[in-house]
Amino acid sequence: MTVFEMIIARKIPSHIVYEDDLIIAFLDISQATKGHTLVVPKKPYENIFDIPEDLLKHLIGVVKKLSPAIKNAFNATGINIVNNNGKDAGQTVFHYHFHIVPRYENDNFNIIFSNNANTLNEEEYKKRATLIKAALL
Repeated sequence: MTVFEMIIARKIPSHIVYEDDLIIAFLDISQATKGHTLVVPKKPYENIFDIPEDLLKHLIGVVKKLSPAIKNAFNATGINIVNNNGKDAGQTVFHYHFHIVPRYENDNFNIIFSNNANTLNEEEYKKRATLIKAALL
């Protein structure tokens, strides 16, 4: 049983900010920034590869509803929506979820993307795009 399943079952305390029949949202215990909230389906799915599309649509709708409320509640200047899928992507709780992370000037929260543009040529971009398109079929 994941920590999220224990929260959903009310076996451990949490600070719930939203709940419906399918989704629950609560403050992340880490509070990476003030107001950091997790949005979680009540039924456990490990990652984006497992969650049904209709539930994912509802889940992202709740993220869309909560984001401006969180931004306004804390006078945040921005919001990051973070979703990790798999251990190598940084997932630590294997129950699908989104992080809503309010952002503030000089808040020390970092999402760093490597810029490899100068190491790739046009042929490599074409090859990568072709692989993705072929995988869609």
